[in-house]
Amino acid sequence: MLRSKAIEAIYPELEDKLVITIMGACAQELYDLGHKENFFYLQHAMGLASSIGLGVALNLPHKKVVVLDGDGSVLMNLGTLTTLARYRPNNLTHIIFDNGSLLSTGGFTSHTTSGITDLAAIAKGAGVPNVAKATTPMEFIEAVADAFEGNELSVIVAKVEAVGPDHFGMDFKLPENAFRFERYIREYVTG
Repeated sequence: MLRSKAIEAIYPELEDKLVITIMGACAQELYDLGHKENFFYLQHAMGLASSIGLGVALNLPHKKVVVLDGDGSVLMNLGTLTTLARYRPNNLTHIIFDNGSLLSTGGFTSHTTSGITDLAAIAKGAGVPNVAKATTPMEFIEAVADAFEGNELSVIVAKVEAVGPDHFGMDFKLPENAFRFERYIREYVTG
C-alpha cells in the first residue's frame, strides 16, 4: 500500500477535522492533494505530531482531530502512546504510516523493518482503547471509517511501502502555517 494513496483515500473525510502531520513525506503528500486551513504540517519537529495533536484534542473536545504520523517519528517518542492512553481524548485518531524506514531523514531502516517492533502491539499495551492494524487499502479505509465514526481514542498502524514524493516544497513555512491554523481554529472552531 502506498501512503500517498492511503492519504488520498481519506482526504475528503479530513475536510471537517483538525489535521496535524509530521514532517517530510507525509506532510508533502497531504499538501500536494490541496492545502486546507485546517491542516498543520509540523515541520522540523520529528516525534512531536502526536503531542501537538493531543494538546489540540484536549483543548477542543468537540472537534475531531487527526494526526498523520510515521513509524520513525513514533519510535522517537514512544512515550506519546502511554500519554495518549492516559488522557484518552475520544476525539483523536492517530494514524501511523509504518514504512519501516526513516524515509524523510535519509531512508535508514527503522526498528519496525525487522518485524521485532510492533507499533500496534505497543499502542495496545500502552492502553489505547481502539487499535487497528492495516496492511491493505480496504483494511485501512475500514479502520479509518471506524475511528472517525467512533467516540474513543484510536490508533491505526498502516503498513505502507517506503516510497516518498518526488519533490519537497510548500508555499509557506512553519510560522505562517501555525498562524493560519490558529486563525482557522479561532474563527471557525471556537468562533
